[in-house]
This record gives sequence, C-alpha cells and structure tokens, in this order.
Amino acid sequence: MIFKIPTQYFLVSGASDGYTPLNAFDGALLQAGIGNTNIVKMSSIVPPHCKRITPIAPPPGSLVPAAYAAITSDIPGETISAGVAVALPEDENQNGLIMEYSAKGDRRKIDEILRNMAAEGMKLRGWKIKDLQTVVSEYQVKRIGATLAAVVLWG
Repeated sequence: MIFKIPTQYFLVSGASDGYTPLNAFDGALLQAGIGNTNIVKMSSIVPPHCKRITPIAPPPGSLVPAAYAAITSDIPGETISAGVAVALPEDENQNGLIMEYSAKGDRRKIDEILRNMAAEGMKLRGWKIKDLQTVVSEYQVKRIGATLAAVVLWG
C-alpha cells in the first residue's frame, strides 16, 4: 500500500444545537462544510511543504483526514469552545504541528491556550515558529450544543 502525503490543508469550524449530542455534532460538521464526508481523526502533524488553502467542499462520502477538537454540552446557557492551532517551522523541510483543545469558556481563553500549546510543542522540537494560525468556534448552548474546529489535510 502506498501512503499519500497531503500537500494542502485548511481550517474549518462550526457549531450547532441538536436533539442529541450526535445530532449537535453532525450539525457542527455540516456548518464547518465537512458534514457529508467520512472524517478520519488523525494525530497532529502537517507534512513539510504543505500549503494552506481556502476551505473546499470535499466530495460527499470521501475519506477526509482531519485533526479536530470538539465539545458538547447539555447545559442551556453554557458557553463551549473548540479550537485548533497550526504552527509552521522556519525550516520548510520540517513538519508543522497541530494542536487541538476544547473546554467550557470563551474563544479568547481557548485561543490563548492553543497558542501556548503550539509554542510548547515547537519548543520541545527545538524549532522556531515561522507562522501560527488558529481557528476557534464558540457556542452558547440552547438545548444540546456542540462546537468543533478542524485542520483538514487534502491534496
């Protein structure tokens, strides 16, 4: 079997309310534009030379590798947030790093934690950060809510 190395990635996020936690999660995937695909959860590495693109609509039913954070809640009025960070190294021959985090609370708190996580991950590798990108989705629960953010690898 030959393993394909993705050449592109994009960041997406979504949030939704639903009848059950799974319905809410499905709605968040749909809002993010990846709800009609088969998400394959992956670990947190961006291949070297992988370029960020504008989000695309993957073909329905396709296998879509993604690193994602998600959270659900059934407490009306509660604020939940999920986010991802992509840290790219100065040396483009090295891989990038993805960090995922979700928790109760607002987007500012989650974004700060993600940035610190990415900085720590790159520091552990001894690499300097050239670019750091984040996306965070925040949601105030009405019935049963879900929010997610993802880095989709493509190409």
